[in-house]
Order: sequence, then structure tokens, then C-alpha cells
Amino acid sequence: MLKDRTWEILGFIQRSTREKGFPPTIREIGEAFGISSTNGVRYHLNLLEKSGHLKRKSKLSRGIEASRGAAATMTGIPILGRVAAGQPILAEESYDGSLELSELFGDPNGMFALRVRGDSMIEAGIVEGDYVIVRGQDRADAGQIVVALVSDEATVKFYRPRGGRIELEPANGKYRPIVIEPGTPFAVLGIVKGVVRTVGR
Repeated sequence: MLKDRTWEILGFIQRSTREKGFPPTIREIGEAFGISSTNGVRYHLNLLEKSGHLKRKSKLSRGIEASRGAAATMTGIPILGRVAAGQPILAEESYDGSLELSELFGDPNGMFALRVRGDSMIEAGIVEGDYVIVRGQDRADAGQIVVALVSDEATVKFYRPRGGRIELEPANGKYRPIVIEPGTPFAVLGIVKGVVRTVGR
């Protein structure tokens, strides 16, 4: 698995190529990421080349090219549907495009995005229409913001295990926690790692 910094460098190469029409030099990559040694940059480029994400022409100063395979793997974090930030809603998973966030969150494998409905998490900075970026996993620590499945309904809340039960705590004084009693079908779907908000929606 590639390191986060390596993914960030690949994203920088792709972005520079797209915006300027040509790829950055090794020196420009080093300056952008605070890597003083050209060998330090080459280390990441070698990882990308070995993994098939990059092609290099050694005799050219700008001989760096993201492979077509890289475009396929860097298409972003898939949007799988919507999640309630109010009362839980029926959980549905359907592909709905992608977000180009691998530069921010590293390897997109195992991550997904959900669009928020409702206002129960506004005091945590999550408002209706936001996209929450989720690392898919089935465990969480107390206090983390999770996407949880209660019976067949999904919601985003703070995870608060309390003795033999679990509370899904909102971040809005208008709402009470959702109490998960023993025996209630429940699963953690993932941990919220970030929020993306568009302007002027």
C-alpha cells in the first residue's frame, strides 16, 4: 500500500499536469512538499512507478507522466448515497459519482462519502448537504463520529458506549441521543474522517 505522502505527490503531479499542460520537475515536487533531497523525491516516484501509477523518461527534466492506470485508481472516493443527521433513514447504497479527495485523505481504498440530511450534527460542523468522508470499519472509540446502522437505517452521530448499551449522541440540543439497547440490530459502518461542503448550494 502506498504511503499518504506518495499519494499526495501523485495528486500534485496530476494537478500540475492538468493546470499547466506539463508535469513538474523533481525539484518542483521537492519544493512543494518540503523535500530537500532529490533522492527523497525519487523514492516516492520509484514507488509510484513500481505500482504502475507513473511512467518516467529519465533523460527529460519533465519526463514524469501519470499512467492511465493511475487515472483509474485516483478517480476519487465513491459517493454511495445519503445519511441522516436527524432521524435515521433507510440505508441505501448506490453509486452516485465520486469526490477527488485522495490528496487530502490518502489511499481512497476503504473510504466512501455520504451526503448528509438533517441538522442533528450542526454543532459538530456537519450541516445538511455536506459530504461526510468515512473510513469503512466496524469498530469505533468512544467520542468518535460514526456512521452507524440501526436495524436497516443509517445515521451519523457521536459514538458513546455506556455500560451494556450504546448511545448515538447528536450535536444539536434539539435532539435526544438514540439509545441502542442490547439485542437491537446495530453496526458501525465507519468513522467520519472529514467533511466537504460546497459553496452557494
